Amino acid sequence: MILEIIICGPNEALVISGCCYNKPLLVPGGRAFVWPTIQQVQRISLNVMTLNVTSPRVYTAQGVPISVTGIAQVCLLRQQRLLSTGQKDLLGTKEQLLEKSSLASIEARQGSQIGEISKKEIYKDRKKFNQNVFEVASSDLINMGITVLSYTLKDIHDDEIYQIR
Repeated sequence: MILEIIICGPNEALVISGCCYNKPLLVPGGRAFVWPTIQQVQRISLNVMTLNVTSPRVYTAQGVPISVTGIAQVCLLRQQRLLSTGQKDLLGTKEQLLEKSSLASIEARQGSQIGEISKKEIYKDRKKFNQNVFEVASSDLINMGITVLSYTLKDIHDDEIYQIR
């Protein structure tokens, strides 16, 4: 039987399954020997994805509609134990689909945080708002095998075009 060496760059991981593995083996940024006919190899991108998170016309706790834009950076987790979570479902998924599902989740969490506080509180304590969105989005995405690296509030404005920076 002939062995093949498979190499991947530092921005991707190999997922090897089949003969000799009860669970898929994750090899981030390296190389592995495989038997071509009895083992399967898939690649997962480990690139950091920058997401523009927008929440247009979301009502605050006081009933004031505001639009909020934030920037989030996410990537797939690189740990072997996390293959048992959502990464199995992500095998073979295009990076654009990962971005889309991550963005939808973070947008929902950003919107829910806006609805719990006032516009003034968001403006005066951006750090707290950033931390709240980061925590709830992280706990949501970790189940999918995705980690939120950072979240930052970019701008806030209301319908009167009064922009708060």
